[in-house]
Amino acid sequence: MDGVIELQFWQMVAAYIFVVILLLIVRARGISREKEILIASIRMTVQLVLVGYILVYLFNNINPLNTIIVIVVMEVFAIHNIYKRTKTKLSKALKKIIAISMLFGTLSSLIYFLLIVINISPWYDPRYFIPIAGMLIGNSMTGISLGVTRLVDGMYSERHLIESALMLGATPKMAAKQIVDNAFDAAILPSINSMVGMGIVFLPGMMTGQILSGISPVTAIEYQIAIMLGILGSVALTVILFVQLGYKTFFNEESQLIIGE
Repeated sequence: MDGVIELQFWQMVAAYIFVVILLLIVRARGISREKEILIASIRMTVQLVLVGYILVYLFNNINPLNTIIVIVVMEVFAIHNIYKRTKTKLSKALKKIIAISMLFGTLSSLIYFLLIVINISPWYDPRYFIPIAGMLIGNSMTGISLGVTRLVDGMYSERHLIESALMLGATPKMAAKQIVDNAFDAAILPSINSMVGMGIVFLPGMMTGQILSGISPVTAIEYQIAIMLGILGSVALTVILFVQLGYKTFFNEESQLIIGE
């Protein structure tokens, strides 16, 4: 496309000066992060290069099976990352709720966005399907991770209040309502905050990428608004499913509070 500046190899190498600067800063400050920074930089580079070649193959070989395989892999890795991010040991029941919430919330939002909002044809076109799926799944993963942490911590730290409410005749739903609401609020807050600063404080990545590729800023803005609303909906749906189903795993059939399995 005319007007696109393609980066040469030496220009890509020059960009790594920022990693060197960070390494010098943490070393001068006595912060033991050099190894993590190097590993993160190397992993990012290798992963993105591999993804680039995979995307080239997918774009040149469009078929629904390839797209389905990609979405399955993305979902599996996202769910696995949620399990890893949570420091507290999760029960099997809670892990199941996390997986169900992620799958239903992200896939239903993705299908609606692709078929109704953008109206792509065919639906499995990887140029649209994969980037949009990545944004919806990635943000929903972050949202649920925050929701899981807040819900689990709340159920443990407020255990005495929940038990007191149950003894006074409250149902598990009533007793855990404040914790569930706090977990949902904490999970969606990052998405809301990013929307508040968007366009004034910073230009989002997708919009910046489209502008750099030569697309009209107005078109890029239209897509960015649509995708941000899609992300907000996906995060909200995924998290509300999780918190509404997740708190129930902390109670038995007799409406008694249990911790763990």
